[in-house]
Amino acid sequence: MKPLSSTGFALFGAALIAISFGLARFAFGLFVPPIRDELELTASVIGIIGALPLISFLLATLVAPFAADHLGARNAAVLSGAFGVVGLALISQSTGALTLGAGVFACGICTGLMMPALTAAMQALVRRSLHGRVSSVMNAGTSIGVVVAVPTVLFLTGAWRLAYISFAVLAGIGVIAAWFLLPSVSRILPANAAPPPPVSELPWSRLVRLSLFAFVMGFVSAAYWIFAPDLVVTLGGLSAGATGWLWLAVGVAGLGGAVVADLADRNNPPITHALMLMMLAASLALLAASPSQSLLAAFSALVFGLAYMSLTGLYLMTGIRLLPGRLSVGPVLPFMAVSLGQATGSPVVGMLVNAFGYASAFAMFSALGILVAILSPFYPGYIAQAEEEDTEEESGLQAAYDYQLQDEEGEPLQPEADIVEEAEEAEAEAEEAAKAEEAEEAAKAEEAEEAEQAAKAEEAKTETAPEGEETAKAEEAKGEEATDPRKPTPKGDT
Repeated sequence: MKPLSSTGFALFGAALIAISFGLARFAFGLFVPPIRDELELTASVIGIIGALPLISFLLATLVAPFAADHLGARNAAVLSGAFGVVGLALISQSTGALTLGAGVFACGICTGLMMPALTAAMQALVRRSLHGRVSSVMNAGTSIGVVVAVPTVLFLTGAWRLAYISFAVLAGIGVIAAWFLLPSVSRILPANAAPPPPVSELPWSRLVRLSLFAFVMGFVSAAYWIFAPDLVVTLGGLSAGATGWLWLAVGVAGLGGAVVADLADRNNPPITHALMLMMLAASLALLAASPSQSLLAAFSALVFGLAYMSLTGLYLMTGIRLLPGRLSVGPVLPFMAVSLGQATGSPVVGMLVNAFGYASAFAMFSALGILVAILSPFYPGYIAQAEEEDTEEESGLQAAYDYQLQDEEGEPLQPEADIVEEAEEAEAEAEEAAKAEEAEEAAKAEEAEEAEQAAKAEEAKTETAPEGEETAKAEEAKGEEATDPRKPTPKGDT
């Protein structure tokens, strides 16, 4: 089968991320109200169950790079999808906390394996100069998956089992497509790439700060992801179907997160981090203050979606920048910290809800987010910011990927495959330009020939005209002589 183009791979990767992240992981909070009612679960139990996929995500993420290296991108993605199918099917048939927990745990493994598998495939199929753009499209798959889950709530209110069966079917289709469309290769590391710096030379101070900020953001966001729909149903009195509009707003606003994160890295990451974390905290406070107002609740979801996706994108770029040469660690480290924070925050918010109620629990988490946002000046900025103040460093997601692999001089490494491909493209462009020039010259020659022929025809016409006049005069003269009676007749004629 013909390999996917860069655009095709980006769209296909976004679809797989939509299934593994959007449906298998983040859609769970959307169905908490009907699941809790039918299975008769308390908020504390829901909080513990909500932490299970985050714990399994961490465990899967630890082994995912090795799985992608040894199994290859195709097999790793198929394995991820298989866990997704099993987990979603278990959730749809769950009869209590045990089977429900097993299902969401399997879904977490699916989520943890998918992104490293797609990263390995991207290294093989996509030019490095397009990695930033392709990653942005794939990261948007989370928001797409959240949006896809919305119609099942709007039109299948209370039918959460049927919804999860449909999710399992989609995951199965994704497994089949991954088997046929992804390459069976491991992550490609060019031989001429400089080895990564020793562990002792890593910027540990910045890595620790990045991990702490990501952990706190995950801790605070757990309240929204797990309990926001249950809050508006229990405290606000809205219908379970109305919670779908919350996730629709989260998904739509999250699509702009990649753009905001890229702009943040180009300007001032600490300031933008403070703004986005403040927005995320404000979304929790707004939802807790007006759970019965559907418009305000939807607005809080818009703010939360934009802030959450922007922060995760910013953490991704910072992790890649701080760990050049480590393809399997840089993009994964911040997401591990976020998931660890969510796994810790989910049971904590469940206990606080039981003890103080939804409004107080959300207010406490919001206050924590605002406090940490004030500390954002300590967020790690550019790598060269402290050492080379006068040097302007390239920014943005693509710049982060450019510096992910470096040569011996510390410059971005251009893999041989990219060099050959660019040379082929340049050669093809040169051939097209030569053909166009030849065609232009041929057209000019044809025009010149036509002009020359037209000139000859005009010249021939002007030469023929006098000769014709002389002949006509001669014939006229002969006719006059023959009819003149004064001219004597020759003797021979008589």
